[in-house]
Amino acid sequence: MKQIALTCSGHTRPVVHLDFSGMTECGYFLISACKDGKPMLRMGDTGDWVGTFEGHKGAVWGVALNDSATLAASGAADFTGKIWNAVTGEEVHSLQHNHIVKTVSFSHDSRFLVTGSNEKLVRVFDLNSDGKALESYAGHAGAVKRALFCRNERCVISCADDKSLRLWDRSSGQEVSRVEFSSHPNGLELSKDGTILTVTYGHCTAFYEMDTLKQLKEITMPTLVSSASLHPDKHIFVCGGEDFKMYKYDYITGNEIESFKGHFGPVHSVSFSPDGELYASGSEDGTLRLWQTTVGKTYGLWKCTEPTDLNNSTTAAGAGTGTATTTPTTVSNATPTSAAPTATAAVSCPTPAEVTAN
Repeated sequence: MKQIALTCSGHTRPVVHLDFSGMTECGYFLISACKDGKPMLRMGDTGDWVGTFEGHKGAVWGVALNDSATLAASGAADFTGKIWNAVTGEEVHSLQHNHIVKTVSFSHDSRFLVTGSNEKLVRVFDLNSDGKALESYAGHAGAVKRALFCRNERCVISCADDKSLRLWDRSSGQEVSRVEFSSHPNGLELSKDGTILTVTYGHCTAFYEMDTLKQLKEITMPTLVSSASLHPDKHIFVCGGEDFKMYKYDYITGNEIESFKGHFGPVHSVSFSPDGELYASGSEDGTLRLWQTTVGKTYGLWKCTEPTDLNNSTTAAGAGTGTATTTPTTVSNATPTSAAPTATAAVSCPTPAEVTAN
């Protein structure tokens, strides 16, 4: 059965990072970082555009949504990390740095934000305060690429261009553990339950036990890999990199399950949705794409249709064999215009038609 990805347009330059919210009463949401300096908010299951956060004066390198999709964060080349009200689109905080901010991530309670920058520093900000850095961790010898809260917020973990992964204890302010790599780590993701850390570097995707930082497995990819994401059920993972392809692997055996080529440039970021039904990818080609985890399942804009139900203008893969094909019912993915609002209220559950009408 053929995988049909939904293509989300609207950005004008490479999409370099993605992040999903948790499940909310309105579903879940997806935010994208782009070198055009305008992070975008979308409905996570359909890719329909909700709003654009405007205010940065440089490329945006990292983004984050809190679990409830009420706050968004972005880090950019204008030396700031910004906090946005994801319901109104208004800027809440502008956190000043002394160099390009490459990564941002919320704590589970949305009180703290961790950032990493080309200053080689990891900082933690208290969002209930006036925007001053509460904690600062120095030790990396290269630009910090990714930083996350871990171990129930007691620690921060970061990776950088010095080919290292470092664990920082927030109570002591000290580095407590380090992992060295043979090449620069690009991607860093913590599993939904906080137990497994996924790291990408060179041609490798590696998995570590979060409590001990013991390596569980390392799998060699057919390309230089930029990002990988482990399914919430931890039975498969997906990754993408320099050869434009998306790969799906069996996490238990390490065997490749399938691969798809849809992007027209290197893949920079991949992430599973919180329910695991789809995964998103962001690319050098300036687009986001949404892919089904289980091809052929009716979900979001995908509709599983029997060949006999297809109209004469549609040719189904496997038609006549009794198999079903999955096709998008529509791909409305609205492209923002200059008259579009900076954000449409996420918690009011706007329909795509309502968002477009605004």
